[in-house]
Amino acid sequence: MWLVQCGKNASLYHDVKSHGKPELFGDNNAHNGALSLWGYYMVEPVSQFKSKSGFKRIIGAFGYSMDGFRSAWRSEAAFRQEMLLMVVGTISALSMQISAFEKFMLIGVLVLMLIVELMNSAIEAVVDRISLDQHPLSKNAKDFGSAAVALSIGLAATAWGVVLFNRFY
Repeated sequence: MWLVQCGKNASLYHDVKSHGKPELFGDNNAHNGALSLWGYYMVEPVSQFKSKSGFKRIIGAFGYSMDGFRSAWRSEAAFRQEMLLMVVGTISALSMQISAFEKFMLIGVLVLMLIVELMNSAIEAVVDRISLDQHPLSKNAKDFGSAAVALSIGLAATAWGVVLFNRFY
């Protein structure tokens, strides 16, 4: 949060537009419900990358998602391997003589595995963006993400094992 001085002589952030900070609240401007405390308003900073609302937001979000998939495909071998497993698994699940619920669950655990892999890749990218130096907290963050991937793969393997065992034995 930022403290922004109100009034005509406000000088705390006099050139707010060039610094990417919120505009000052003047005496005659609406405060959008901001709380005034001794002539200052508490306002949340708004990212310049935050999109608008409505259909433009949906289109933008879809584009960012596609960028994420392309980036993961290009730069993450584990994602490519798991995507191949997802395609083979989906075809296998749909071709098996099992209930629709079982098909849904088999495909669902594979989708969950991809979701966790993408989150792990995001964590790794942020840690690497901050610093490439070795640090115990960086190691912990990457190890936690890897453990989450291992759990999701274990869950997928267990679900597939149970369904296949029930189907064939």
